[in-house]
Amino acid sequence: MTQFLEGPQGRRIAYNRIEGQGPGVVFLGGFRSDMQGTKALWLEDWARERGRAFLRLDYSGHGESSGAFEEGGIGDWLADAMAAIRGLTEGRQVLVGSSMGGWISLLLARTMPERLAGLVTVAAAPDFTERGYWAGFSAAERAALAERGQVEQPSDYGDPYVITRRLIEDGRDHLVLDQPLPLPFPVRFLQGTGDAEVPMSWALDLLAHASGEDMRLVLVKGADHRFSTPDCLALIGAALEEVLARAA
Repeated sequence: MTQFLEGPQGRRIAYNRIEGQGPGVVFLGGFRSDMQGTKALWLEDWARERGRAFLRLDYSGHGESSGAFEEGGIGDWLADAMAAIRGLTEGRQVLVGSSMGGWISLLLARTMPERLAGLVTVAAAPDFTERGYWAGFSAAERAALAERGQVEQPSDYGDPYVITRRLIEDGRDHLVLDQPLPLPFPVRFLQGTGDAEVPMSWALDLLAHASGEDMRLVLVKGADHRFSTPDCLALIGAALEEVLARAA
């Protein structure tokens, strides 16, 4: 059953949690996704079968949480995740970050490393507001962003995405690939070569940039951004098992 946490600045954060052994697992979803997605629900079943503590949540402006999506930014969603981890989990956690959740996970590793036991990312999209949206905007789109404060971008997942000037500017305050990125725990990056949203080169850049003694990148031929086929889900579970075994 969905519950709610009073988060930063009065934002009401929706979450589902199951109790179990630690280290717990926290799933962090992507841009405009919610905690009812295939990977989130599959991981909850995975954790329940193993008696593992598990948490999934909706950032503000996503899913059942309060707030408007267009008013949010990376810093807000990072603060939501931090509040949930601090308020709803005990001890060290293994984060599973999907797409934007991968970026949020890396920011959490930078700001609260003492609470992390490991990390699994799926099609991680660090710095995507700058490397993806801003870099891809035409001169007209950049002018429209400056004048109107927002532009619309097409989406394969439904309605167009509204990209705001605040999102771009806030993203610049939370970049992770422009400074050292130590990850002092087991890390597994998963990436599909058929991902149309996150280029495979981004995964290679992240692997090259981050530092850590137990870090691997798994490339899956042809897998798309959803990374939700039975084989892909099994790979997420296997990566998680490996990280948990090494974190124990």
